[in-house]
Amino acid sequence: MSALSALSGLSALSSSVKASRVSVVGGVAASAVLLLSVPAFAHVSVSAEGEAAKGGYATVNFKVPNEMDDASTNKLEISFPEDHPLASVMTSPVPGWTAKVTKTKLDKPLEMHGEKIDEAVSKVTWTADGKGVQPGSFQKFPLSIGALPEDADELVFKAVQTYDNKEVVRWIEPQQKGQEEPEHPAPALALTAASDEGHDAAASHDDDAKEDAKSDDESESAASADSSDTTARVLGVVGIVVGVAGVAFGVLAGRRRANS
Repeated sequence: MSALSALSGLSALSSSVKASRVSVVGGVAASAVLLLSVPAFAHVSVSAEGEAAKGGYATVNFKVPNEMDDASTNKLEISFPEDHPLASVMTSPVPGWTAKVTKTKLDKPLEMHGEKIDEAVSKVTWTADGKGVQPGSFQKFPLSIGALPEDADELVFKAVQTYDNKEVVRWIEPQQKGQEEPEHPAPALALTAASDEGHDAAASHDDDAKEDAKSDDESESAASADSSDTTARVLGVVGIVVGVAGVAFGVLAGRRRANS
């Protein structure tokens, strides 16, 4: 009897162990499925095409993903850093979107191309003309910006993303050193060390402006010279005509006297 009881106990223990293993495996599988079913977290970010060198100019793209399944992004607002104002900001056409550039007065004017600049771009707003950024897609918004500051390692922007269901997501939290990424991080553009190319680009802007001014002066001088030359020719022709007329008048007058 005791032998049969022992065998029965071992069988029950074996069944219990198997059940526990099945339960553990099932739990792990369920957790894996849950993790895979959660959508990947994405946020508004900014990156440069090539380099963003200190003191130079750069073309950057703001990448805007759609994180919703039932709404589209129809508006994006990018606010520029107040501590490092940018005097030159140019938009590039984005099909299906209209861009608006907002400028504000500066407390301390900037010097650009040898001129004092008393205002800088504070915000760029893109508004969708059509469907916008639909679920499962993203859109890039390019800008040309400069001159980049020489006393900063990055530029931090603030982005506000609006959906057509009226929901607004504010990507405005700066990343703190040594801490985890915040829930809604602000787009940050890393700046590289100043290079000859960056300074050449800034110098190129100055040279282009000077060349344009020089060309304008040369054109005005040429136009003035042409005008003076034309006037001289006209006066010369008029003088010849007057002279010929005078000679003809004298000849006719002499004939009349001879006949009389």
